[in-house]
Order: sequence, then structure tokens, then C-alpha cells
Amino acid sequence: MGSESTRWRRDEDHAPSGVDTSTPSPARIYDYMIGGKDHFAVDRAIGDKLMADNPLVRATMASNRRFLTRAVRYCAQQGVRQFLDIGTGLPTADNVHQVAARHAPGSSVVYTDNDPIVLAHARALLADETTGQGRTVIIDADLREGADLLRRPEVRDVLDLTEPVALLLVAVLHFVADADRPHDLVAALLAELPPGSHLVLTHGTGDVLPQEADEAGRAYRNASERLFLRSGPEIARFFDGVELVEPGLTWTTRWRPDPAVPEDDLPGVYAGVARTAG
Repeated sequence: MGSESTRWRRDEDHAPSGVDTSTPSPARIYDYMIGGKDHFAVDRAIGDKLMADNPLVRATMASNRRFLTRAVRYCAQQGVRQFLDIGTGLPTADNVHQVAARHAPGSSVVYTDNDPIVLAHARALLADETTGQGRTVIIDADLREGADLLRRPEVRDVLDLTEPVALLLVAVLHFVADADRPHDLVAALLAELPPGSHLVLTHGTGDVLPQEADEAGRAYRNASERLFLRSGPEIARFFDGVELVEPGLTWTTRWRPDPAVPEDDLPGVYAGVARTAG
């Protein structure tokens, strides 16, 4: 990441224009929990509360990130060369475009987020990098736009929707309230994608640690996005109409683990990858 973005780190006095440093941000909380540097005091306070309530939460979030790397690699191995990462969060090691470039040079990636600091950092990163791949952009967009997001010119300019796309919804749907009809949003997005596309999804749950889940929900009460953990059956509904690949819907640590990177079994975040028919 470039020197300009580095100057913003941990310093409320040098936050990018438009960034609210008084309200916790899920993207910045997540960044803090996985060892990043792009967060402020309000974010660290939530992260510390989460870790005090559940000592495994930091490892669980790191496992979520490792799952994303494996899932992108898997999609590339299936011949997918286009990736749409909605609610991407702050850049860190092994970003989607970097993983895709390693396994499928020439891949194109569209990142979306609605957090100003995510947009600023990602644009700085992409401006500094020479990836040797297809086009990679980030746009200011929200999952709640549903299929309209796919119709935006800046998306259509990069992604060819006659060819397979990997739709990445990683740790984002649990910030969408039931009132916003998240299952319908996912179904509408999938309906626009061609055969051979893939859905990559993770979602937090309170199935195993309900008390800790309740505490997490309360911790996010004053964040820019509330937390809505769902049960396994509710999460499984996001895969209606698509075919889950092995091992199905499971914990992030159990989804095609890398033997070279052993990790403990960590319940709390469901993960799955599915393929559209055709």
C-alpha cells in the first residue's frame, strides 16, 4: 500500500476526508481483529470487547480470511476468471485480485464497499500495484442494491456477464437486516449470473455459542452497521437454487483445509461455495 494510505493508520487526526472516526465500522473492527493497521480507537474498543467475551473470535475471523483465499483459488481452478467481491472490507494480505492473479492470470475483479476508508485504501493499493492481470476496480456500492448493482456501468465495463463470475459475499450478509430481505438480494444477484458462476459465502452464527453471539450483537449496536447472526438453516437458504460443492455448508476451518496450514476447528462462521447450473 502506498505512503499516502499508510499515513492514515491509527491516527484520527489524519483520517481520509469523509471518514467518521467517532462511529465504529465493521470493516475497521475486522481489520483490527485480523492484525491490520487501519482502525481507530472506537473500533479497537469493540474488538477488545469481542475478544473479552469470546477468546476465539480473533482466530475465527482470521480463519474466515483464509477460507476466502482457498475459495478464490478453487474458483480459479474451475475456470472462473471474473470475481465480484461485495462488501470487500479493508485491503490486507492475499487480496482477491492477488490470489486470482496467482492462479488465473488475466482475471478481472470488481470490489465494492460503502465505507469511505475502505474505498480510499483500496484505490491507493490498486494505484500502486502492477498486478499483471485483467482489470481490477473498486466502486462505492451496497449489497442492498441487489441486481441493480450488476447493471451499473462501472461493473459492466469490467465484467462480462455472459461468462462465469464468482460472487463473493464473505462476512457481509450478517450486516444485512431481515427487513432488507437478504435472501431475496442474493437470489436476485444469482439470477443475473450465467451458468458456471459460483457463490462464495460466509456468515456468522450463534448456533454453537449463543451467549457470545448475543454479546457480539450488543457490541455492534452502535456501529455503522448492526450485526444479525443467523442459524445454520437460515444461512443454508442463501444457497437455494445452486449446487453446493463438497464439503457443503460447514465451518470455515473445515472447508477444504490446506494441510500446510493446520488450524484448530473453530465454530462460529459458516462457509460454503456453490455453482450455478449449466
